Amino acid sequence: MAKRNETQLSEFILLGFSASRQPFLFSIFLIIYFITLMGNMMIILTVTLEPQLYSPMYLFIRSLSLTEIFYISVTVPRMLRDFLHLDKGISFIGCAAQLYFFCFLGTTECFLLAFMAYDRFVAICHPLHYTTTMTKTKCLELTLGSWLSGIFLSLIQISYVFSLPFCSSNIIDHFFCDILPVVKLACTDTFANEIAILIYSSVVIPLPFLLILLSYVRIINSVIKIPSSIGRRKAFSTCGSHLTSVTLFYGTATITYLKTKSIQSYGGAKVMSLLYIIFVPMLNPLIYSLRNSVIKNAMSKLIKRSYMLK
Repeated sequence: MAKRNETQLSEFILLGFSASRQPFLFSIFLIIYFITLMGNMMIILTVTLEPQLYSPMYLFIRSLSLTEIFYISVTVPRMLRDFLHLDKGISFIGCAAQLYFFCFLGTTECFLLAFMAYDRFVAICHPLHYTTTMTKTKCLELTLGSWLSGIFLSLIQISYVFSLPFCSSNIIDHFFCDILPVVKLACTDTFANEIAILIYSSVVIPLPFLLILLSYVRIINSVIKIPSSIGRRKAFSTCGSHLTSVTLFYGTATITYLKTKSIQSYGGAKVMSLLYIIFVPMLNPLIYSLRNSVIKNAMSKLIKRSYMLK
C-alpha cells in the first residue's frame, strides 16, 4: 500500500514554450481561438438554418466543424492560461481528461474525414444511387459511429496509459498532455503500452486513411472517364475542399509523430503539433466556405437576413 502511494503523482508540470509569462503569445492565440470558434460556428449555423444545405455532404461538414470547436477547446484555453501564469501545474485527473478528449476528438475527426470521402465516392461513382445510399439517416449513423469510435477507442487507450505508475519526474515537455510525453514519465517498462499505442494508432490513422485513399482512387478513375472537361472539373471541384482538409490534417499529424531528431530539437515537435491542433481547425472553415460557392452564397444570404432583422 505504501508503494502504491509512493508511485502516484498528484500533478504534472507542463513546460509549454517558456517558464516566463508570454502576453504576446496570449494575444496571438486568443485571436486565433476566437477566429476558429467564429468560423466553425458560422458553418454550423449556415448548414442548420439553410434548407438547401440539408444534404449529407453539408451535414458531414457541419459535424466536422462541431468536432473542430471541441478539438481546439481541449488545448488552447489551457495554453492561454499558462501564457499568463508561472504556475503550470495540471492535476493528474486534469491531465488524463485532457489527453482523453484530445484522443477522442482526433479519432472522431479521422473517421469523419473517411466517411466524407466515402460520401464523395458514392456521389461521383454512383450518382444514380446516391439519394438512396447516402440518406440523412445513413449520414447520421456514420457521424454517430465516428463519435462512438472516438469515445470507446480512446477510453481503452487512456485507461491503459494512466494505470501506469508515475514515480519520478512529473515534467511534461509539451504545452498539453500528449500521449507519448506522458508515457515516457512512467517508472516501469512501457513496452506493452507502446505496443498498445501502436495498435491504437494503426486503427485510428491508417484505417480511415486507407478508406480515403481507396475512395479517391475510384473517384479519379471515374472522373477521367468523363468525356467533358467541364464535367471533370465540376466533379473534382466537389472534392477539392475535402482533399485539402485531409492533406492538412494527416500531413501535419504524420510529420509531428514521425518524431525525427530535427523535429525534436529546439522544441520542434511542439511547434509542429500547433499545425494540426490549432491551425487546421482555423483553416477548415475558410477551406469549405471559400472553395464552395453553395456555402458561400448561403452564408451571404444568412448575413443579409440577420442584418435586415436588425
